[in-house]
Amino acid sequence: MIKRIAPAISFFLLFFAFSAEGQIVKKAQVGFRFLENPVSAEVVGRGTIGVTTTLNSSSIFWNPSQLGWITTTADLGVSHTTGIADINYNAASAAIRLGSFGVLGLSILSMDYGTFYGTRLAANEQGYVETGTFSPSAYAAGIAFSQKVTDRFSYGVHLKYVSQDLGDAWVAPTGSSLTDANLAISTRHYAQTGLAMDIGAYYDFLYNGIRFGATLQNISREITYENEPFPMPFAVSFGATVEPLRFFMDNPQDVFILSFESRHPRDFNEKLKVGAEYHFFDTFIARAGYATNYDERGLTAGIGIRYNAGGLPVRADYAYQAFGIFGAVHHISLGISY
Repeated sequence: MIKRIAPAISFFLLFFAFSAEGQIVKKAQVGFRFLENPVSAEVVGRGTIGVTTTLNSSSIFWNPSQLGWITTTADLGVSHTTGIADINYNAASAAIRLGSFGVLGLSILSMDYGTFYGTRLAANEQGYVETGTFSPSAYAAGIAFSQKVTDRFSYGVHLKYVSQDLGDAWVAPTGSSLTDANLAISTRHYAQTGLAMDIGAYYDFLYNGIRFGATLQNISREITYENEPFPMPFAVSFGATVEPLRFFMDNPQDVFILSFESRHPRDFNEKLKVGAEYHFFDTFIARAGYATNYDERGLTAGIGIRYNAGGLPVRADYAYQAFGIFGAVHHISLGISY
C-alpha cells in the first residue's frame, strides 16, 4: 500500500509545480506572511536552503519528508531570530521515532512584533488622538508525519493551525468625514485563524551525496479581512544537493556539500538559491549562500558545532543574513538528539 502511495505523492508534487509555473504572476496577493520566515540558523547559513539538507527536527519547517531520515529515538530543536525593526520570532520542533513505522513531528512558530502606538483621526489641532498601545501577535502550531518507504525515498505531511491577531482598529460604520453629524466611530477587532498543510517528498540517489527534494507549502483555504479574501503564502520548492569530494575520493575525511533550490511563490517570480557548507572532522561547519530575486536579502553566512555530550549529540548554529538598508538579521539555533 505504501509503495503505491509514494509515486502518487511525487506525481502530485510535480503536477502542482507545473500548474504554478503556468499561472499569471501576482504580487501582494497573500497574507499571514510570517509563515515564510526562515527557521533554523543551519538552513539560513547556507542560503535558506532546507528542502534537501535538513535531516533533523527543524526539517518540519522546510520539507516534512526529511523527518523520516532521523535515526535517533527523538530530536529537539529551538531557534531564535533577531529581525529588523525589533520584529523577532522563535520556533521549536520535536521529532519522535515510532519504531519502523515512521516519525512523528511537532512544531511551533511564534512572532514578537513589539509594541505599537495607536492613533485615530480627530478634529483637533494635531488632527489625531492617541488610542494607547497594542501588540499584534501571530503563531502557527503543527503536527507532522513522515515515513521512509525505502532506503532512498520518503514522504511527509505537516498540518498547521495558524492564528493572527492584529488588534483593534477604529472604524466609522456611518458618516463620511469628521464634520459629518452622522459620524459614528467604534472599534473592530481583527483576528483570524485557519489551517494550512505542507506536503513533501525526498529522494536519495545513494551516489556521491546526490539528493533531491520537493515540497508544497501552506496549502490553505482563503481567509477574509473585511471584503478582501486572500490565501496563505503558498509556494512550490525544489532542491538538490551533491558532495563533489566524493567524485575524487572514496572516503573523504571532510564533507563538502553544494546545495541548490528553486522556490516558486504564489505571488512573486521564481527565487533561486545556492549554498555550500564544509564539515571539518564532523565537528565544525562553515556555511555560505546566496538567494536571488529578493529586494533586500541575498547573502548569508553561518557556522555550526556538533558535539557529543555524555552520549547525546548536541548541535549549535549561528547565521548572519544581510538585509540591505535594514542592516542584518541574526539567527541562533540549538538542538539535541536522543
